[in-house]
Amino acid sequence: MIRVSEVRLIGADGQQVGVIPTREALQIAETEGLDLVEIAPNASPPVCKVMDYGKFQYEKSKKEKEAKKKQTKIVVKEIKFRPDIGDHDYDYRVRHAKEFLGKRFKVRATVTFRGRQMEHTHLGREILKKLAEELSEIAEVESSPKMESRSMFAIFAPKSNK
Repeated sequence: MIRVSEVRLIGADGQQVGVIPTREALQIAETEGLDLVEIAPNASPPVCKVMDYGKFQYEKSKKEKEAKKKQTKIVVKEIKFRPDIGDHDYDYRVRHAKEFLGKRFKVRATVTFRGRQMEHTHLGREILKKLAEELSEIAEVESSPKMESRSMFAIFAPKSNK
């Protein structure tokens, strides 16, 4: 599939052979029982290497899979509150928030308002402020309390270990 007259050839052992005609490079690859692979098509002349193309593809896919394994996924856990929440329920949810932050997850705290509770959004803001104070040692506020239709939310991220 190489459509140029001359190529810079790199042998199977990694040594540079030099600039030779494409037909000759193909013959060298065939005699070694390997493939001629174009490495740098934009170079002048294009750089080709004698290698096992199947093995090259396999190793490339293994490297991609390894890189994918090392990626970190950001997990956001949600904890829901109500403006008239009891002390025990509040403490229970705070314990869970601390547990999630300990596992390096982000926490989205949501206060949901129903009906006439919409008149008292300040109660929701107080709950989120109190939560921010309790989590201040292990978390930082990534997004301060915001209203979104009938709910108010804040996002907490674990503190970085610097």
